[in-house]
Amino acid sequence: MTSRRTKIVATLGPASSSPEVLEKMIVAGLDVARLNFSHGTPDEHRARAQLVRDIAAKHGRFVALLGDLQGPKIRIAKFANKRIELAEGDSFRFSVTHPRDAGTQEVVGIDYPDLVKDCSVGDELLLDDGRVVMRVDNSTADELHCTVLIGGPLSDNKGINRRGGGLTAPALTAKDKADIKLAADMDLDYLAVSFPRDAADMELARRLRDEAGSSAWLIAKIERAEAVADDEALDGLIRASDGVMVARGDLGVEIGDAELVGIQKKIILHARRNNKVVITATQMMESMIQNPMPTRAEVSDVANAVLDYTDAVMLSAESAAGEYPVEAIKAMARVCVGAEKHPTSIKSGHRLGQRFERSDESTALAAMYTANHFPGVKAIISLTESGYTPLIMSRIRSSVPIFAFSPHRDTQARVAMFRGVQTIPFDPAALPADKVSQSAVDELLKRNIVNVGDWVILTKGDTYHGTGGTNTMKILRVGDSLT
Repeated sequence: MTSRRTKIVATLGPASSSPEVLEKMIVAGLDVARLNFSHGTPDEHRARAQLVRDIAAKHGRFVALLGDLQGPKIRIAKFANKRIELAEGDSFRFSVTHPRDAGTQEVVGIDYPDLVKDCSVGDELLLDDGRVVMRVDNSTADELHCTVLIGGPLSDNKGINRRGGGLTAPALTAKDKADIKLAADMDLDYLAVSFPRDAADMELARRLRDEAGSSAWLIAKIERAEAVADDEALDGLIRASDGVMVARGDLGVEIGDAELVGIQKKIILHARRNNKVVITATQMMESMIQNPMPTRAEVSDVANAVLDYTDAVMLSAESAAGEYPVEAIKAMARVCVGAEKHPTSIKSGHRLGQRFERSDESTALAAMYTANHFPGVKAIISLTESGYTPLIMSRIRSSVPIFAFSPHRDTQARVAMFRGVQTIPFDPAALPADKVSQSAVDELLKRNIVNVGDWVILTKGDTYHGTGGTNTMKILRVGDSLT
């Protein structure tokens, strides 16, 4: 098993759809496969998901599947000649009524009529992830009249953001609602919600997920300025989710790149404080779309996210459409392992001086405190139904590996996202009660994870048929009779 604690999410696409490439990616260290519902058909997503599960099973790996909803990405329509070139000072209009396939040098249609109502004179609009910037000079009932501040090429269907956020588009579109049902049908492990503004958007997504019959954990993609306007807004969104993604593309456009790094660090910190998983995403190894090696700046970017204790780092176009998807995963894994050797990765002040809310939380944190202060402990075993106990454990900074022992497929895959947690299939209910501890330790022994004489911490509940029941911690020495 790998010694790497930080997990790798990679987006699947044309460059990574063949069984040969996907197998190399899984062997190289892919932990979570992202299915981007903005592209591809339901049948393509189903085929990729099945391929991931088949290949992972072949190699004894547990790879989670994450479906990423498209959300209300606000876009311009199309140009008659596919693209135009804008210069600083040019006048340009966005029109609700202009034909959607007949954009010109002066005007283009928009697919979001409320853009006209949402914008005021002086607002800045950022197109194509901020590559083109315009100022709103005035508006009519169906058009915005703008001046180009930063010029450049502009082509079909590029996205529009308003600096500072404030666009009123709902977080879940009709397509998203259909894709939630698709995610349930595919039995996905995670579902990412794009552009949520607040807790209410995530609560709606959770209700729709439940109605569809899915048990996927919900990831809030933090990419709107409103979501990070203050600590109350951020914490409310985090608490309403099962995890968050630092979606730096649109977020950076809305808040400005100068603010992005500080906000990224705040999101990671707040997610961990609220016991949620966190993914850091967007352009982490962008140059590897065309090059077999990352730049030093990209290495630093990934390493800093690791040192901030993100659960996972993510590849987007690098693995979906790039020329080197396997090399990108190898490079990311290499950088993660290097960063994890830093001393800050094995020290934690998490929850010190705070009250605990639950018995399983108390047991999990006691286990981690013991593991970090008893040098002989080489591994932690968590007998878990839902994965909640190893999730809480993984909020604590530690170099001791955590092993989630579970008989449930969804839990086995879900914990693949948690930092420092690895899966071992194990059904304690199938064993006599006095054999469970010995059998669990033997699983680590036969995998050469521990040796005779090492110490192991084991957490469990009195029963194995419900969640939240962890109430016992044992300190066991490998080689002793544990029956």
